Amino acid sequence: MSTDAGNERKMTSLFERYLTVWVGLCIIGGILLGKIAPDLAKSLDAMSINVNGAPVVSIPIAVCLFFMMYPIMVKIDFASVVKAGKSGKPVFLTLFINWCIKPFTMYAIALFFLGFLLKSFIGAEAMDLVKMPFGLDLPVGAQHGAGIVVLQDGIKMLQVPLWRSYFAGCILLGIAPCTAMVLVWGYLSRGNDGLTLVMVALNSLTMLVLYGILGGFLLGVGKLPIPWQALLLSVSIYVALPLVAGYFSRRWIIAAKGEIWFKERFLGVLTPVTISALLLTLVLLFSFKGDVITANPLTILWIAIPLFIQTILIFALGYAAARFFRLKYEDAAPAAMIGASNHFEVAIATAVMLFGLSSGAALATVVGVLIEVPVMLMLVGFCKKTTHWFES
Repeated sequence: MSTDAGNERKMTSLFERYLTVWVGLCIIGGILLGKIAPDLAKSLDAMSINVNGAPVVSIPIAVCLFFMMYPIMVKIDFASVVKAGKSGKPVFLTLFINWCIKPFTMYAIALFFLGFLLKSFIGAEAMDLVKMPFGLDLPVGAQHGAGIVVLQDGIKMLQVPLWRSYFAGCILLGIAPCTAMVLVWGYLSRGNDGLTLVMVALNSLTMLVLYGILGGFLLGVGKLPIPWQALLLSVSIYVALPLVAGYFSRRWIIAAKGEIWFKERFLGVLTPVTISALLLTLVLLFSFKGDVITANPLTILWIAIPLFIQTILIFALGYAAARFFRLKYEDAAPAAMIGASNHFEVAIATAVMLFGLSSGAALATVVGVLIEVPVMLMLVGFCKKTTHWFES
């Protein structure tokens, strides 16, 4: 991939180019499926790995999400990660914004809009049922954070305000910097593709350590259940497992077939796998949340507002900082993009594992997917019009 500013780059994949359309169709298809076969998603979600009698990992969702993550992880060249120190400022800028700024601005923006400004529209008294934190056994009626333990279909659940459930989904998005579609955004904005891949690899590795820590801390401050064990388990299953599988399979395939075959043939086959798995997961999510959406179709708008503002803010901070540090445009564009976009695959996976397939938190992470493509394409266009802001 050339980084020549004169080259016009386009998304060649049908899945990537029309991702927003596919997501919209999945919303409609999922809602219709929920009406036609209301017990299907519940039956699939019941196929789970239980620990101490509590469902912890939904097997169908885990399979779908593994196939989301593996194609991303197998692209990581760890030799490039080792050499990342040569990139200096862009790498530092990306890590600082992604882990020291972005989680906390997402917390503040989501709390302001969902907890105050839009609370009456969402429903101040509206409640949501989420999974009990892993390993916690409290009697019915007990208070835990902002929730109360209730019995639902013979299973103990935590009843929390609906806005807090959406708030939790926003938090999970805010602590998940993009490691997949940012490769597309960097490419379209004529950025440095090699640097983008290095930053993706570093963020994937950093996520192994910080995702659970930041998630537990911010959920706790927000008076939401802090499922530490489930957070660590979700990072292990949805990040570490595909990362290890990607690392070893990459080595084996390149040794057996060569690097050219790996890049041109194997990765080409995998291109639609991530998004196909994502779309299948979305159908399940929306088949379970159809009643909530049809009862209040503006729900998606209320959630989208803080997510949109957060995306623009983080991009602006990253882009301005890149100009302040006098980065080249080819480095500045992906450095700003990777913070602005979200790793919605991990966010969806974690929300489903922690709070349940039917939770408002899971719905909020799906809204992140819905707005990701149009907003990021808008920012790509902005970048290409402002290349003159940076030194050549």
